[in-house]
Amino acid sequence: MTSQFEPDHKIPVTSQSFPGKESKMPDPTPLFDEIPSVDDSTKPQKYRAAGKLEGKKAIITGGDSGIGRATAILFAMEGADSLIAYLPEEEDDAQETKRRVEAYGRQCHLVAVDLRDRAKCKQVVDEAVRVFGGKIDILFNNAAFQMMVEDIKDLSEDQWIKTFDTNIHPYFYLAKYVLPHMKRGSTIINNASINAYIGRPDLLDYTSTKGAIISFTRGLSNQQLSKGIRVNAIAPGPVWTPLIPATMSDDAQKQFTSPMGRPAQPSEIATCVVFLASTDSSCISGQTIHCNGGTVVNG
Repeated sequence: MTSQFEPDHKIPVTSQSFPGKESKMPDPTPLFDEIPSVDDSTKPQKYRAAGKLEGKKAIITGGDSGIGRATAILFAMEGADSLIAYLPEEEDDAQETKRRVEAYGRQCHLVAVDLRDRAKCKQVVDEAVRVFGGKIDILFNNAAFQMMVEDIKDLSEDQWIKTFDTNIHPYFYLAKYVLPHMKRGSTIINNASINAYIGRPDLLDYTSTKGAIISFTRGLSNQQLSKGIRVNAIAPGPVWTPLIPATMSDDAQKQFTSPMGRPAQPSEIATCVVFLASTDSSCISGQTIHCNGGTVVNG
């Protein structure tokens, strides 16, 4: 098997129950504070922080694993404290994220909740206000649910509702509840997907919510920009996270790659979140970064 950092690398085909556990991911394990080398070396390079988020306070949903964990870790390396929300069954992964964040000298507060309940979304914001002394600079809406279904005739109404209740409604609730605590210079970043642009047929409900996230991002940006609050999105392509063994068929996993010849690592997506959260992106709002491994899309 080729290295996970080389083109034509094939991920291991495995299976987990949803939501998937980082601790049960097979080798090669995902990267969180390292970036695959862009030169001829197959050895990853340590992420180089530059204090871009010094003193900032962030809320990250789905922060226990995958892109959420990598973001919390890179935020810590850049000087930010985080509060991460996650499902109760993800407690072990959340504790590991907390350990990794604290190893970089920053705070990581934990809130185990199901964000499909709007009251739990308010609980997350209230807890962040409490632990951060009223200061919230960054909201990264990241938590999501997906489950492959090949045809609409087999896609249950209950799954459709669950996907929307998980993937888009909490983005609205959290933004609504957090904005009164944000000031000029604050940012909201929403995790969309390449699927909103390519229309993946076996993830119809998931793809639909990701399209809604793009439109929500644009509308909220136009609404908040005069207040000095920027709102952007990322649209990852294939990324090596617990969602893959937990929600994708064996055949889909065998084809899980990008034009670069491999799926992205969570750390590679987190660098884009850092960029959008920092003043490096000070003139960018209402936009989507297509961190998808080289697939060209419109929009």
